[in-house]
Amino acid sequence: MSPESPAMPSLPVISLTGADADLAPALADSFGRFGFAVIADHGIDAALIARAWALTEALFALPEAEKRRWHQPGGGGARGYTPFGTEIAKDAPVHDLKEFWHVGREGAAGLAPNVWPEGLDGFRETFIRLYAAFDTVGARLLSCLARALELDPAWFDPVIADGNSVLRLLHYPPIADAPAGAIRAGAHEDINLITLLLGAEEAGLELLTREGQWIAVTPPAGGLVVNIGDMLQRLTNHVLPSTTHRVRNPDSTRAGHSRYSMPFFLHPRSDFRIETLPGCISADNPDRYPAPITADGYLQQRLREIGLKG
Repeated sequence: MSPESPAMPSLPVISLTGADADLAPALADSFGRFGFAVIADHGIDAALIARAWALTEALFALPEAEKRRWHQPGGGGARGYTPFGTEIAKDAPVHDLKEFWHVGREGAAGLAPNVWPEGLDGFRETFIRLYAAFDTVGARLLSCLARALELDPAWFDPVIADGNSVLRLLHYPPIADAPAGAIRAGAHEDINLITLLLGAEEAGLELLTREGQWIAVTPPAGGLVVNIGDMLQRLTNHVLPSTTHRVRNPDSTRAGHSRYSMPFFLHPRSDFRIETLPGCISADNPDRYPAPITADGYLQQRLREIGLKG
């Protein structure tokens, strides 16, 4: 880097060992600047995470024909397996270089039932536990953000109770003959309230800063990367911004290796009305979204845009 080049910004690492009242301003600052936060000491059991990684690798190592037994055409990828090359970033010319599996809220009324693969011992039990652990951390982070927005700390509790959250197991296969312009995950924003991601230690995840720079997101070993989704951006009238991000292709030394990650997309309950918070409207920041929309209505609209629904 030349002496005249500006320093590349980096995200602070925030430990969840502190009190929520102290965490709230640090989280709000990171989200306000980047739309992202890097979290250490999140409290999810390391042994549980290790079992989840082992099962994820075993799942995607199964033959293609076997994985496709658990694909549900027309289901919008809500549960079970979604084949390689299905999802496409909004307005992108080519599909992403990935396959994935979705686990939803188990036993919730009105939501699609989960699909569980056969022959992978402990798969169902492991991912039900991991889903619950993500749910707990996500609720705490939203409580901190409620404080930062001068809302009751429990404001989001009824919003996410029985919410349509999804745990995604992601596999980016080794790069061989990729179509021109195709990358592992094209530039996009997430749909939901917040996303909690494990697995970003493997290089590739980048966010687009307000200044138009792509910067790497590099958490400490075992850390979480958390980002604002479009639903929370809409609810807060862009006070908490949803940031464009991507997973670029690896350099030649890693092109022959798979990349795995586990994002947890934290959603409201389906009937929640996304209506701009009054405290996020001002003369300098007028209401961008005067017409409310339900969380499910917004989700279905976006699923069509990314190729998961017709």
